[in-house]
Amino acid sequence: MLRRGHKSKLWNSRVPVLAISLAFMLVLVILFLVLHNDSDGEKPSLAYEVSEQKWSSFDSLVKLHPTREFRNGTDLIWQVPESPKGVMFLAHGCNGRSINFWDKSPECPNCIGLPEERLLVLHGLAQGFAVITISSARTCWSFGKEVLVVKDILEWWIGRRKLEKLPLVALGASSGGYFVSVLATAVKFNSIVIMIAEGMFEEMDVKEDYPPTLFVHMPKDLYRQQKIDEYVEVLKGKGIDVGVVECMEFPLSPNTLADRIPGLDLTLSRSLFEIFQGKGFVDQNGYMRKDGRRIKWEKAVEEKKTLSLDKRLVPHIQEELNLAFASHEMTSIHSDQIFKWFESHMG
Repeated sequence: MLRRGHKSKLWNSRVPVLAISLAFMLVLVILFLVLHNDSDGEKPSLAYEVSEQKWSSFDSLVKLHPTREFRNGTDLIWQVPESPKGVMFLAHGCNGRSINFWDKSPECPNCIGLPEERLLVLHGLAQGFAVITISSARTCWSFGKEVLVVKDILEWWIGRRKLEKLPLVALGASSGGYFVSVLATAVKFNSIVIMIAEGMFEEMDVKEDYPPTLFVHMPKDLYRQQKIDEYVEVLKGKGIDVGVVECMEFPLSPNTLADRIPGLDLTLSRSLFEIFQGKGFVDQNGYMRKDGRRIKWEKAVEEKKTLSLDKRLVPHIQEELNLAFASHEMTSIHSDQIFKWFESHMG
């Protein structure tokens, strides 16, 4: 009896503690489910604020005044800031051209200035890099003779501008990322960025003097993520400095398209967002339900008879929708990390 009474008191003393512990664990579980429940569209908070990045962010720092030339059957567009501290080569993806990186202007009347490409150029110029873009000979880059063609253009242009003593870096996206990974075996880069691509490392004999490499990728692309993880270890095994930046999806807001696309005003941006909501293209929190390439958003806009959309804005809107879904698209969102990578390998 005495022992049973003692046991009962011990149990009674533990009840409040146990109840509190269970309640605390229940709260944690509920919070986890709320933050990770895809069925109602809730997503974890972002590590960056896309809304703070606006197409006009550089207006007070730098203006685009490019020069367009032709050499070896292709076009190159470039701009050199005052007192440049480095040279940056940008390589587009499939179906891209040099004109995608620069705003339409008297110097480049055919330029179209896609939102992410132009922001990469502006970031580069603002950081003191001379920027050069070169168009591929065909729809996508090839990895034989074209490597030598671009090598010749870069050497010719750098020499003519007397920039030989400056650090040289490169960034390529998708097809351009594969191309830059191969070009780096023929051109001495201080560092490179391979965006939404894993590179051609299975087909290359990578030497120890291969440049420091930053992979900027979108984890939704599981195949590329796995290959990048594999190649990171391969490069590290050669003693090469390697970094990885992951690009996650972000929610659209009524202001997003106006903030990121020159020539698209706030009224149109809000109208388009309402259409995307009404058609179910975005969930209740603004996240894209599908890749922007797989929804009929243009048709939905055409059905809205009261809304007029300049067709020239279509590729710009398409790019931002693709980017918001974060499966495969050029991005300027992590430019701070990209240029920190370049800066840290200038010597």
